[in-house]
Amino acid sequence: MRIVLVGPPGAGKGTQAHLLAKTLSIPHISTGDLFRANIGQGTPLGVEAKSYMDAGRLVPDEVTIGMAKDRMLQEDAANGFLLDGFPRNLGQAEALDAFLAEQGIKLDGVLDLEVPEDEVVRRIAGRRLCRNDGGHVFHVDYNPPKTEGVCDECGGELYQRSDDTEDKVRTRLEVYHTETEPIIDYYREQGLIATIPALGKVDEVTQRAIEALKQNS
Repeated sequence: MRIVLVGPPGAGKGTQAHLLAKTLSIPHISTGDLFRANIGQGTPLGVEAKSYMDAGRLVPDEVTIGMAKDRMLQEDAANGFLLDGFPRNLGQAEALDAFLAEQGIKLDGVLDLEVPEDEVVRRIAGRRLCRNDGGHVFHVDYNPPKTEGVCDECGGELYQRSDDTEDKVRTRLEVYHTETEPIIDYYREQGLIATIPALGKVDEVTQRAIEALKQNS
């Protein structure tokens, strides 16, 4: 099964992608992992991407598309994959379609995780991270620490990431609406979109997604 997962920041894409990929026995291919792997391994695409990033410039679509193509051609993706964070705009979506057509395959579905904008802001702006290496994450509403500003696990200081403030979250949402939302209509015209309400318990959202895929198959 070949699936694309879309949704605004804070919709839980990473969590759902991991669970769905495990349930469906297909690799989870995220844009972040693609960049880390290519840069870490020093591939030509990784070197090119790093040169743009070091200069504070956006990595061109063709570099991201090249990384995604290489990953989808790996042996473990022969029977399917779940794309998370790619495609993120119409140009990438069209390039993906062209690549899949060349391989004689096509997407089975596109899952659109739907979360109200105010909930996205609440989820992200309320996050607090531990400064120590454990990577512990808390939330002022959903998972508050026992002592404000202090990690329950190690006693480390909790902080809010600079890009997790409400103003910056709303800016990220504007970018999502402008760049990524158009691919939803693009895939809807192909009959591939399944909108999944992403509020509620994690396993409930996963089950909704699986049921939607069954109905689309």
